[in-house]
Amino acid sequence: MTGTGIDHEVIIVGAGFSGIGAAIKLQEAGFDDFLIVDEADGVGGTWHWNTYPGIAVDIPSFSYQFSFEQRASWSRTYAPGRELKAYAESCVDKYQLRPRIRFDTTITEAEFDEDGCRWRLHTATGDELTARFVISATGVLTRPKLPEIPGVDDFAGVTMHTSRWDHQQDLRGKRVAIIGTGASAVQVIPETAPEVEQLVVFQRTPIWCLPRLDLPLPKPVQWALRVPGARSLTRLISQTYVEITFPIAAHYHTKLPTAALGERAGLAHLRNQVHDPVIREKLTPRYALGCKRPSFSNDYLVTFNRDNVVLETDPIAQITSTGVRTASGTEYPVDVLILATGFKVMESGNMPTYDLRGIGGLDLEKWWDENRLQAYEGVSVPGFPNFFSIIGPYGYNGSSYFALIENQTRHILRCLRHARAGNATIVEVTREANDRFFQEMLARRGGQVFWQDSCAVSNSYYFDKHGDVPLRPSTTVEAAWRSGHFDLSDYRFATSA
Repeated sequence: MTGTGIDHEVIIVGAGFSGIGAAIKLQEAGFDDFLIVDEADGVGGTWHWNTYPGIAVDIPSFSYQFSFEQRASWSRTYAPGRELKAYAESCVDKYQLRPRIRFDTTITEAEFDEDGCRWRLHTATGDELTARFVISATGVLTRPKLPEIPGVDDFAGVTMHTSRWDHQQDLRGKRVAIIGTGASAVQVIPETAPEVEQLVVFQRTPIWCLPRLDLPLPKPVQWALRVPGARSLTRLISQTYVEITFPIAAHYHTKLPTAALGERAGLAHLRNQVHDPVIREKLTPRYALGCKRPSFSNDYLVTFNRDNVVLETDPIAQITSTGVRTASGTEYPVDVLILATGFKVMESGNMPTYDLRGIGGLDLEKWWDENRLQAYEGVSVPGFPNFFSIIGPYGYNGSSYFALIENQTRHILRCLRHARAGNATIVEVTREANDRFFQEMLARRGGQVFWQDSCAVSNSYYFDKHGDVPLRPSTTVEAAWRSGHFDLSDYRFATSA
């Protein structure tokens, strides 16, 4: 934007699917002056960084894709990670986004320049980028979370987090310990167990694991999906399944019995897969289905029937230079320590992944600490004009992330189009609109599963430091409708002097 002192009209932070989806829709709407920045050396976000054995999408592939770019060539109903990475690459190439992406660029802080009515973004290398508007698309599965266990840094063997898998390491014949039984562990454990000498799984909280209809999609099926209307129908069926299994089950727990049906299915799956009643008891969740995101796997539970797999539920007291010691004194010698401890999700330093200061130097992290996590429709926060989030508090309802991306991008584009039509250079949600939305979200949460007594023992990352669960308590259909019909007067549109 020559002559304005602004490098780009819009800067998108993040080249995962959130950033890709936002960029595609910006182009379609005629917003051509944008730049995508990402700290990685390739696109895909989660699917660029996470390459551990067994990685795959945890909802049907037909739902885990853009509605406007539906693929017929998935190899399975639950696509492996490499196909999601390839899908990201194909979207970037088809929509000619690659020249607009700046890789190996870590944003460390962003501050709103009130005089210039622009955002100044600072990088780890000392560069500065400026933009009228910023779209934060950094996702939530971004910053690996390391366990706070004494001695974790003292281990002399190989240590790796599942999100930063070292493919140079050969696990064959090794003594391996894996800490955690969340979503990534459910996928990596069945892949690892057959090749190691011993696999010790340290479980803090058992996870609900349900069977999944994971079927190969051979060429004839892929050809059939190219028939007009076939992909749309398949997607509708898939979306309905996803909606029932989490958003409806979680947010309408007190009104609909879907969670109870899911629990019965999960317990039956556990009985059918695990032979030893003692191990089966250890793997039985003591909290309601939905307190934390469940997993779907046909291979995870049966792995605990193997002679070389140990399920340890005694808390870890210390990690030594040669292994792991439990609270009761049992010590396991270990060659490789795998941390399947997830990500910083509802924690400081992750939403966004950089320091953010708005009007008058207002610090977003500090403001959230003082006022609880909140954002109007999951997109905007008062005091931070011209800044929009794809995955903000109360934006995501637990459905497909692609539904979220398209909904939030629709919301953002309504704001940008209105600003352009009125030559506005300032777009800021009003405090009144934000407060109204936040109170609505809080008023709805009584029907959610998260507030059942049993959730207190689930150790769910859904709960933030304030005890809130900043997930949108609504159906995906409602979220989509609101993204296209919110009252534009909930924002202040102004022109800088």
